[in-house]
Amino acid sequence: MKNIPIALIALLTAAALLLGSFLPVNANAADKTVIRVSAAVSLKNVLSALKQSYEKSTPNVELVINYGSSGLLQKQIVEGAPVDIFLSAGKKQMDELEEKGLLLSGTRTNLLGNELVLIVSKEKKSQIISFADLAIKAQSLSIGQPETVPAGKYAKETLTNLKLWDQLKQRTMFAKDVRQVLAYVESGNVDAGLVYQTDTVALKSGSVVSAAPAGSHTAIVFPVAILKEAKNRAAAEKFMIYLKSATAAKVFEKYKFIPLASRH
Repeated sequence: MKNIPIALIALLTAAALLLGSFLPVNANAADKTVIRVSAAVSLKNVLSALKQSYEKSTPNVELVINYGSSGLLQKQIVEGAPVDIFLSAGKKQMDELEEKGLLLSGTRTNLLGNELVLIVSKEKKSQIISFADLAIKAQSLSIGQPETVPAGKYAKETLTNLKLWDQLKQRTMFAKDVRQVLAYVESGNVDAGLVYQTDTVALKSGSVVSAAPAGSHTAIVFPVAILKEAKNRAAAEKFMIYLKSATAAKVFEKYKFIPLASRH
């Protein structure tokens, strides 16, 4: 009877050694360098594609991307969230981080441009065909919260410059981000909405009817920067180079973004 425990110990030891021989194959994930990216939700589709491509070509790197409104992401960074790279949908949020000294000097770049467009629900696509129709034919409208959502800021600028804001503000449903604007329009909860041209890639039942007139809002710029407290600065710098490359530019264009940095 006393020999049984010894036999069991020997068996378990052998099994452990055999299992251990396989560990290096599965341990690679733990050895990867993690780059934490905070990005505006408008970039979700294109960054998902770029993440897949970059991780395939750089297998020792894992991109962990946190999406949200630019204002919310800015607040998280100020409060100490671990972020290596911030990609904002507006300059205001990046400006405020720079003023607080939270960006790594020399890394801020205007990466992308975009266009603001008017979308309408399927029920209204034959009635609302321009911005001029909004005042009379739109019972409801949605834009992003101007204080925290850059697309909402540009939307309010546009409506103000077109002399429509005073008539429409009481009918406006403010959204936490552009994806929520899309959802409101597609569900028919509102008649129309203002989003980026790039967001319309995800549009299913609604329709794009018009682009914001030239000069009706300030230039739309998506800046990117490495944070001063980045834990993996070298890896973040390499990914930034990739984001500004001609290869990434082709992907951005596919999703209707306007590459800016890759032109230099």
